[in-house]
Amino acid sequence: MENSNLEEQKYIRAKKRVKAIRGFYSHLAAYLGVNLFLILLRVISEGGLEELWDWTTYNTAIFWGIGLGFHALNVFGMGFLLGKDWEEKKIKDIMDKDKRQFWE
Repeated sequence: MENSNLEEQKYIRAKKRVKAIRGFYSHLAAYLGVNLFLILLRVISEGGLEELWDWTTYNTAIFWGIGLGFHALNVFGMGFLLGKDWEEKKIKDIMDKDKRQFWE
């Protein structure tokens, strides 16, 4: 009985995690679609390709991108940036390079 309850709790946590990841990817798709539309709309309606060099063209993308970044950190955590075992891999990499340089 206890094992069944533990498995059900794991399933519920996994389901919530998948829902959060799916929500992030939906947010990312909306971000890309809306910002592409806004940039193209500004280029077509206001001044041609010169608008691509104006930083105000990207205001929405910049500020929404900051929010999207926080959403990513909320969903994936800090491991999203460097990975859970990034330090161990990097230490092993450096040690391997030192070993190769020593023998060459």
